[in-house]
Amino acid sequence: MKSFRSKTLMLTITTMLLASLFMGSSVFAAEQTKSPMQQYVEAMQPGWNLGNTFDSVGLGGSEDPASEDETAWGNPNVTREQIAWIADQGFKSIRIPITFDAKTGPAPEYVVDPAYLERLAEVVNWSLDEGLYVMINMHHDSWIWVNGMGENHDDVLARFEAIWTQVAGHFKDYPRELMFESINEPQFYGEQSGKSHQELLDTLNLSFYNIVRASGGNNADRPLVLPTLYTNAGQEHLDALKSFIEDLNDPHIIATIHYYGFWPFSVNIAGHTTFDETTRDDIHQNFDRLYDTFVSQGIPVIIGEFGLLGFDQHTGTIEQGEKLKFFAYMLNYAQDKGLTHMLWDNGQHFNRRTFEWNDPQLYEWMRESWRGRSAVGMTDLVFVKKGGEVEDVTIPFEMNGRRFMMLTIGEQPLKMKQDFRFNRQTGVITLNADLLERLTASGEFGEQARLTTYFNLGAPWTFRVIYYDTPVFGAAEGTTVDFAIPVQYNGDLLATMEAYYEDGSFAGPQNWTPFKEFSYTFEPNYEENTLILKPNFFNETEDGVVNLKFHFWSGEVLEYTITKDGDYVTGQPVTN
Repeated sequence: MKSFRSKTLMLTITTMLLASLFMGSSVFAAEQTKSPMQQYVEAMQPGWNLGNTFDSVGLGGSEDPASEDETAWGNPNVTREQIAWIADQGFKSIRIPITFDAKTGPAPEYVVDPAYLERLAEVVNWSLDEGLYVMINMHHDSWIWVNGMGENHDDVLARFEAIWTQVAGHFKDYPRELMFESINEPQFYGEQSGKSHQELLDTLNLSFYNIVRASGGNNADRPLVLPTLYTNAGQEHLDALKSFIEDLNDPHIIATIHYYGFWPFSVNIAGHTTFDETTRDDIHQNFDRLYDTFVSQGIPVIIGEFGLLGFDQHTGTIEQGEKLKFFAYMLNYAQDKGLTHMLWDNGQHFNRRTFEWNDPQLYEWMRESWRGRSAVGMTDLVFVKKGGEVEDVTIPFEMNGRRFMMLTIGEQPLKMKQDFRFNRQTGVITLNADLLERLTASGEFGEQARLTTYFNLGAPWTFRVIYYDTPVFGAAEGTTVDFAIPVQYNGDLLATMEAYYEDGSFAGPQNWTPFKEFSYTFEPNYEENTLILKPNFFNETEDGVVNLKFHFWSGEVLEYTITKDGDYVTGQPVTN
């Protein structure tokens, strides 16, 4: 077995070397046509965010007053080892979000706490020492006080200018691998100043630009990062920023937006449980606009944050295989368009205490996507039902130019024809019924095996073989703040939930769709055999009968009825 795997590894290495030699001259020629700032931004690829750290608000209880805010949102204080680990994982740049609100004194000086600036400089220095490009910005100040600029124009502008004057002065002699981003996700309320929200942002960006450029040292031509309104990629916002940048006539300017995907897929609502054509098209439309508006015109772009919004609940909100498809496709397409991406990580991905990835498979897929495309299976779930006739299961692949090598269970290769077939013309793997019967022979519900598909290049694709039976729901009673339905999941996995009133209208929050938001309104607990309906669901649900439909990844659909009477809730399964 070791000999076989060694030969496979040598073949892979040889293939990669030959490919790189063949492509070397053309890649070099293409690089020569890019502007220095585009090459700078592409050298930052890929990037990582030090989220929920210096952007935290509130006190974390640390004994070190200079860094206590770093722990306020659950992360430990930053260490040199953490930064080194990020660089070792292949990241080339780091974005350090900073909230200055609680660290500045009163008007009119708005003095930034010198100890805070020194602590920031320490982490910036560690990052530069590791060879990382560094971006610092003004972060949650955007919604804490900057958003009031429409009502308090002069006060907000004065505070904004005072902070950037001090920051620019503090870092003016730092190398150009450090860049400044003016403001995170700019947003405003009201228009009492008589200016539109875009005009308010233009005022901030111009003030930021003038302060940095006039501050001396390397700030004279330091790369500066300017956001669109809301860091949104809508064409009107891109056009406004492009016009602003063109008026500056400065070749050291970078545009930035954030991207969290097609919203219904990103949070698992409205039935968008899979990485479907609509979700893929959203990537195309957003990144094509960025390329056409900026990159093709010589203005580089950084996607300063990306991810999935459902991760705000937890990373299991989106099914694993569908999540991998999104990340792989998004990263590849961004790179094809010359866009540098920076992963938003508030502690949900990299555990800064254990120095481990919370989801190693997701990291592996991101890492491989930096290098090229991987073969992608239509699904990573294979269900075998109790009492049913076990049949062959076929899984189509998007091969993306990759070549199939082997299918394994653990480290043991499975046998072609006897255990599975692979059609090289169509890219379809067929798992034989005999194999699935053997894997599920124990009769235990749940995941029985993981089969891993290897290719000559790219990340391996894993199938979870699951033995299941139809889930069984029980009666329940409780309150709108504590309501859990007993469920025998019998190995099955919940995909989504619909909610209707008796007259057929859509129940619950976001009532433009019957499909409710996963984890925000409902959530399965497989360990405790319950399904929780959350207060968020009941807060916007009228009294009376509500009919629920639960969709499972096996294809099973089960109905359940709840009755809400004030704070009291009862539930019964629907039997046919």
